[in-house]
Amino acid sequence: MFTLVFIQSTAERVVRTVAQTLLALIGTNVVAVTDLDWPQMLAAAATSGVVAFLTCVVATGVGDKGTPSFLAEGE
Repeated sequence: MFTLVFIQSTAERVVRTVAQTLLALIGTNVVAVTDLDWPQMLAAAATSGVVAFLTCVVATGVGDKGTPSFLAEGE
């Protein structure tokens, strides 16, 4: 499960999810960036990163074995 391919793919998915969460939270506030509640936003982004990581772990048994994808290659 913890092969180089798995680690790289999972890291990409987690970083992408955290970034998307932060962008979504920033976009919903009609205030200056300095007025944002950064600790709360970072906590929400970290939680989404954990969920993305756990999803990747669950996906190792589905699709292409040992990868964080639910789909087999070629589907």
